[in-house]
Amino acid sequence: MHIQTLEKWQHSHDFVVIHEKGEKRTKQVFFLTVITMVAEIIAGFAFGSMALLADGWHMGTHAVAFAITLFAYHYSKKHARDKQFTFGTGKVSVLGGFASAIALASVAIFMVVESVQRFINPSAIHFNEALAVAVLGLVVNIICAFLLYGNHGSSHSHTHHHDHNIRGAYLHVLADALTSILAIIALLFGKYLGWNWLDPFMGIVGAVLITRWSYGLLLDTSSILLDKNITMEKTKEIMKTIESDSDNRISDIHVWKVGPAHYAAMISLVTHFPKNSEHYRNLLNNYKELSHITIEVHHCEDEPCITPE
Repeated sequence: MHIQTLEKWQHSHDFVVIHEKGEKRTKQVFFLTVITMVAEIIAGFAFGSMALLADGWHMGTHAVAFAITLFAYHYSKKHARDKQFTFGTGKVSVLGGFASAIALASVAIFMVVESVQRFINPSAIHFNEALAVAVLGLVVNIICAFLLYGNHGSSHSHTHHHDHNIRGAYLHVLADALTSILAIIALLFGKYLGWNWLDPFMGIVGAVLITRWSYGLLLDTSSILLDKNITMEKTKEIMKTIESDSDNRISDIHVWKVGPAHYAAMISLVTHFPKNSEHYRNLLNNYKELSHITIEVHHCEDEPCITPE
């Protein structure tokens, strides 16, 4: 029977990155975004501007993203020590991002349909009122960008660099600012040059931007949720590092993401000169992204242990 505690051989499975200041700033940005979103959508319908409506919906999709980010922070902290989560709650924000991407695609379809209808059946646009609301939306986006600037991630800070939630929020704000600019351009050209067709066209452009962001988010989140391996280049590097020691040969290796900045690795190796698992973990010390490593060592006693290339 063991008479010593196991702390020496145990480690945390909490792979969630929490940035307290970033969480607070995200809350501020969320409330500003929701207020502006409501104003732009109401104004878009009231003043007949599809570009303004598109900007409002685009801002709304990012408000959903901010809400998911805040929920992920709360849920992840609350259940960080919950043993029911094998590798912690690092994938909570990933699952939320996947759901958000599906919602974004639905909104983009709605915007395209609405814009096409405006092309077929143009409606009167109240340019002055719509412009005022669009400019207000742009100002709010600039304020939000300044709130998040410096918290979205930098190579000089390990914590900031891996807080993908904050970085994502910062990029969403920049995307919102871009669609606000598109709406303002459409309204100005419509007012002074009579190019009313540019308004629904900008609605389609906004839908394309949302679709592109949604598609990218789907690719990123689905690969993590499906436990897709780390890049082949990185896998080969890890294999080379282990196989450069003694006569080690890798017989099986799996490296997958378990959190925003953390990977788990399961490695099976064959050798004539087996050492304890700590020795092989030390070989991988330079791979800081590997937060959970399981090593299986097979002692090859008789025949030469050569794995196929």
